[in-house]
Amino acid sequence: MSATPSPAAKYVGEFVGTYMLVLTVGCNVLTGSPVWGVTSIACTLMVMIYALGNVSGANFNPAVSLALFLTGNMELAEFCKYMGCQVAGGILAGFSYSLAFWETFNLQPTAGFSLWQAGLAEIIYTFMLCFVVLNVAVADNTKEKPNQYYGLAIGFVVVAGGYGAGHISGGCFNPAVALGIDVSSFGLGFGYSIAYLCFEFIGAAMAAGLYKVVRKQESNQPTLMAKLVSEFLGTFMLVLTVGLNVLGGSKAPVFSIAASLMCMIYALGSVSGANFNPAVTFCLLITNRPNVLDRKTGLFYMMVQVAAGIAAGFTYMFMEAGKTFPLGPGTRYTIWQAAFAEIVFTFLLCYVVCSVATVKEPLSQYFGLAIGSCVTAGGYAIGAVSGGSLNPAVSFGIAVSHMSAATVGNAFLYTIFEFIGAAIAGCVFMMVTHTSDGSFEDKLSV
Repeated sequence: MSATPSPAAKYVGEFVGTYMLVLTVGCNVLTGSPVWGVTSIACTLMVMIYALGNVSGANFNPAVSLALFLTGNMELAEFCKYMGCQVAGGILAGFSYSLAFWETFNLQPTAGFSLWQAGLAEIIYTFMLCFVVLNVAVADNTKEKPNQYYGLAIGFVVVAGGYGAGHISGGCFNPAVALGIDVSSFGLGFGYSIAYLCFEFIGAAMAAGLYKVVRKQESNQPTLMAKLVSEFLGTFMLVLTVGLNVLGGSKAPVFSIAASLMCMIYALGSVSGANFNPAVTFCLLITNRPNVLDRKTGLFYMMVQVAAGIAAGFTYMFMEAGKTFPLGPGTRYTIWQAAFAEIVFTFLLCYVVCSVATVKEPLSQYFGLAIGSCVTAGGYAIGAVSGGSLNPAVSFGIAVSHMSAATVGNAFLYTIFEFIGAAIAGCVFMMVTHTSDGSFEDKLSV
């Protein structure tokens, strides 16, 4: 048996993977659960990536193939062949679910949203998908130390974007999906797939460009600029996903937000450490370990994270036609109950970050899942109490875009609560549970 898959194996792999992805989309729209449909689609993508990643690279998406071509990881002729197989798989899948159920659906922006709002949703989350692919499956560090989380990280971008932006554009993020839906429903109208394809290719090009920025000096230590861009991108995607889920009435908001954090941690952890949260950065500074994070870089991180959160707030405001929401305790709860909630679960988040990512023997595969799951834990546990911010960048992104003095005041209070939780986490980590990783006493005795 040849160690290298044949061209035929690659093209069939791309066809089959894309066919299954688009078929799952159609089946869920026509017959599936409104709560779990997006998860079903994400899981199909994930399992097909794991099944065929070592055969074709498991693109299943012309936008992903374009990003690979633009970064020099795919030849033009191969890109064209892959795209042909992917589009063919998508169109055949569209006709398959239409004939199986004798029913179809059209591709278009959701009622109440313009093409430009849908386009921005497609650009941003196609960018995220392609960017995560490049960072977890193509970057030099993945070749030196192959990982097994690549399928999880890529597949769950669909969880982040599908629940977050699906109510605006339908959540394609893939020209093969768009064409498969549009061609199979030509009797209801045709044409939006061309616009969607353009938006998705713009997202792919953005991913390729920013990938080159953050991975410019992969063989050496990342530059400060690469780290700051990484922190901005990760925080921006996190806060944007928060806002879109809340305003869109998502069926699984906490799951989507946690997925966005997990995916970007896997993508950028090896560049900046993937803090994406001033409270996490503050906690790492409290532990006083320059080999983990020095003070100057940490201060820059916090400024960039807050700026990204505010930028994301205004972005989701535009995408949602001017709608925003306030930051504050739930209607049944006081600010002190919210304070308790934010302190305790920010402690959990920061403590887990320290314990799985900054120790002498950190987790090599599950660090992103562990950290992202803290959002799942806190969001469901105390979301009704405080909103489950756990992050000053989220707090300020929500508050500033809402443009209310009371809400901005709450952002300052929440930041204090979150920094208290972070400080407790840092102290417990260094002085009690992980003294061997460089305690305060060790530093004082030097």
